[in-house]
Amino acid sequence: MKLKRRRKLITYLNILDQPIRFNPFVFSRTFLLWAFLGLLGGLIAGLYWIVLEFLTHKMAFFTGWQVIPLMSIAGLLAGLVIHFIGDPGEIHLIVNNIRFNKGKLDPKNNPSMILSSLLCVASGGSLGPEAPLVQVTGSTGSWLGKIFRLKGEELRSLSIAGMASGFTALFGAPLGGSLFSLEILHHKHAVEYYKAIIPALVASSFSYVVFALVIHLGIGPVWNLSEYEYSGVFDFLYAVIFAVGGTLVAWGFIYCTKCFKLIFEKRPIPIYLKTLIGGFLLGIIAYYFPLTRYFGHHEINELLTQDLSLNALVAILVFKIVAIAITVTSGWRGGFIIPLFFVGVTLGMILSIIFPSINPILAIISCMAAINACVTRTPMSTTILLATLTGFGYFIPILFASLTGYFLAPKIPFIGSQLE
Repeated sequence: MKLKRRRKLITYLNILDQPIRFNPFVFSRTFLLWAFLGLLGGLIAGLYWIVLEFLTHKMAFFTGWQVIPLMSIAGLLAGLVIHFIGDPGEIHLIVNNIRFNKGKLDPKNNPSMILSSLLCVASGGSLGPEAPLVQVTGSTGSWLGKIFRLKGEELRSLSIAGMASGFTALFGAPLGGSLFSLEILHHKHAVEYYKAIIPALVASSFSYVVFALVIHLGIGPVWNLSEYEYSGVFDFLYAVIFAVGGTLVAWGFIYCTKCFKLIFEKRPIPIYLKTLIGGFLLGIIAYYFPLTRYFGHHEINELLTQDLSLNALVAILVFKIVAIAITVTSGWRGGFIIPLFFVGVTLGMILSIIFPSINPILAIISCMAAINACVTRTPMSTTILLATLTGFGYFIPILFASLTGYFLAPKIPFIGSQLE
């Protein structure tokens, strides 16, 4: 016993001899790394957005029948970029690398992704810039992690934080962008990589500030749907009913995409021919239905302000779904989140015409939430993103609609790499 006591006494004396280290703050040098990544992500996203807006304005000069050769040539050029520089992959590859490749996203694919996606999005493809931004900012996180010799969960968390900074820059919602980068990685356990939530939040916050400064982004909704007035507890039931309709449309989109995928993969042809054919088909659709051109960021407001007939809205809904499916399967690069929101707005307007007594704003927001949650399996972040993007002040109806779309989604997810 005396020997044990002496050993304890020596241990305590050694501790007392050491200088006292006291850090009154929670954050450490890792906080600075997350913040720096957010600053980089916001700067990258801001520069990408400026170039995208410039190219879009230049290509918007072509209207009418001219969109057919324009989109065909843009598809051919994007295919040649992918063929000669390298295939950057899609959202499936990003999810796979985060889950099974120790969180490493390869930066060598960034030049191909940036060039091909700029051509595809600016010319009028029905995919948005969110997937390219996530690829570039996520791989920037991996690159920083390698420089600082991070491994395991630390490296994966930094890659996820980079992804979150890309999502946030586009959507202007730090919390929603952070959760989206976690939810989209797995469809059963919504936040499987929960350890990355704080790095993602820090990077998203800094990214949002830089992006807002670069493009002079104001604080407020992108699509104004704030005119909704709560009319009673049955609004939650209506939100679920509208969400069921949105889920049916989401199923239709998923099977439409599978059909076009079978068509494009029936015979092995070079990627530049696939993108050329895709561009030609998209040009024809855009010629007859101009509102289906582009990914929907500005077109949603245009759709909300126009007084369109039921037949026109149904045609826009059908051909927008076809356009997204063609864009996804023909090798064009981009993300399908905002295009799916456009589909939800169109469906909500159709329901409000068929049933004039319903609240049109509630129908629109419920369909937007259900369609996106059904396809991407992201109910929490979809709820937060929509509340931020639309200014819809009542949080709970969106959550009910998102959960409805999530639980009524197909067993096999649209993003195949979300499977266990």
